[in-house]
Amino acid sequence: MKRLLYLISICAFVLNIVGCSNIGQENDTEYKRIEVELSQSYDGDTIAVIYNGSRESVRFLLVDSPETSHPRLGEQPYGKEAKEFTRSLVENAHKIELEFDIGPQKDKYDRLLAYVYVDGKMIQEELLKEGLARVAYVYPPNTRYVDQFNAIQKEAQRKGLGIWEIENYAQEDGFHPELLDEKDAKEGNPDDCRIKGNIGSSGKIYHTPASRWYEQTKPEVMFCTEEEAVKAGFRPPKQ
Repeated sequence: MKRLLYLISICAFVLNIVGCSNIGQENDTEYKRIEVELSQSYDGDTIAVIYNGSRESVRFLLVDSPETSHPRLGEQPYGKEAKEFTRSLVENAHKIELEFDIGPQKDKYDRLLAYVYVDGKMIQEELLKEGLARVAYVYPPNTRYVDQFNAIQKEAQRKGLGIWEIENYAQEDGFHPELLDEKDAKEGNPDDCRIKGNIGSSGKIYHTPASRWYEQTKPEVMFCTEEEAVKAGFRPPKQ
């Protein structure tokens, strides 16, 4: 009888230890979210909140959206869309929460670094789904969701959404709006289509701004390049 009671005591002790251990493991897999109050929406990847009684800027971890009013970069394509998308989410949310990673909680600009949730949805994921942000600023150990972010980004790239609609605009080192200007120049920006095509008794003639009779010519058609005019059957003036 004593032996049986002893065995029961040992089993109870072991079960208690295992149970406590399991509880600890469950808590380790749950990442704490802290509810905050919105103070201001800045742009696609930055907002301001009231955190611990103070106003703090929050930079969204692991993503980067185009700028809207950067002192050096100015306004970038899809910057307004990203800004409005985030503003709509946070201003209409019933609950805004922050989740920190295991690394530094602030960057060199003294902004909080966090995953931001609105009514249970993570804003980073929503921006990536719409093609309004790219995966960026990946600094270990703050990389909890980088794999799933990359998977979402690949899908947006495949669909050609937002920033991925423009070839080579979003790259690993940032956004390159200057490539859009180069593309427009190669394809012929409509604003630069200044070659006048005139059809008269002398045939089809095109006039560039350097032509002698350019100002007096009333065009039947406009061309962006001389090559385009030649392909359409026009020739340059003899003088």
